[in-house]
Amino acid sequence: MNQAARSVVLHGLVIALLVAMFFVLPEYHSGNLARILVLAVFAMGYNVLFGYTGLLSLGHALFFASGMYGLGLSIQFLSASPMLAIVIGLITAVVVSGVIGFLALRTTGVAFMIVTLMFAQAGFLTVLFFGKYTRGDEGFVIQRAQRILFGVDLSQPLPRYFAALILFAICLCLIAWMVHSRFGKTLVAIRENEERARMLGYDIQRHKLMAVIISGTMSGAAGAAYALLFGYAGASFAAVQYSILPLLYVLLGGAGTTIGPLIGTVFMFYLIDISSEYTDAYLLIAGLALILLTLFAPHGIAGILRKKLAWLP
Repeated sequence: MNQAARSVVLHGLVIALLVAMFFVLPEYHSGNLARILVLAVFAMGYNVLFGYTGLLSLGHALFFASGMYGLGLSIQFLSASPMLAIVIGLITAVVVSGVIGFLALRTTGVAFMIVTLMFAQAGFLTVLFFGKYTRGDEGFVIQRAQRILFGVDLSQPLPRYFAALILFAICLCLIAWMVHSRFGKTLVAIRENEERARMLGYDIQRHKLMAVIISGTMSGAAGAAYALLFGYAGASFAAVQYSILPLLYVLLGGAGTTIGPLIGTVFMFYLIDISSEYTDAYLLIAGLALILLTLFAPHGIAGILRKKLAWLP
């Protein structure tokens, strides 16, 4: 079995396992897993930029919030149908990521990280400034009647879970395809040695901009899905913390791997969930776990698996 076939089998098994888990897990954990799948899509979007292209961004909360508010505000004020609202959320994420990418890619290295952070903070302040419409930190609820897509009530556990799973499966397959495509291999070449890739004739800026747009759109899709499936949009999702979370997920799971974002999201979600039951300093525990993994498993959990399974995408 060649590497491509093994990749197809691996991702098929992951999706099949996630389907089965809904029927095996208690309702509490299946509900958590629906949330995890959406956040894993957010992490997968971040992984396109950081893991495969080598660009460290601290502004992905802006993309997540773009999709979330694009969907949420269109439902609230335009009475858009859920399908139309999803399209508006995605278009908003594409436009925002395109503009931010065009401007931020004028810088490199640490400057790129700082510029993306500044844009994200500006987005957060914009949400607060227009609190009349966004309701600021308080946020707003998307009513159950507004979350019915093609006659399916997405507020119910089963449709919500499988809607999240469908989004995750689509994004996972797209990433798996991208890894083996010429475009994906070019991104890896840019990550490994940008100057050599430029000398070989590749348009570095164009590839980077495309990576930012793909990354931002996928993150925006996660934001739109979060608002639609869980019925809430708030300014906290545009805060700096939500730019750091996907970075933690990717670092823990394994940057530059297709299944790493899911592994990292599951690990961090339950680490915070369990530790918060015992102490208010749960972020300290999460930080210690990250430090230990960085010291002893710098390539993440999936990186450890890749040492034993060299074909792991």
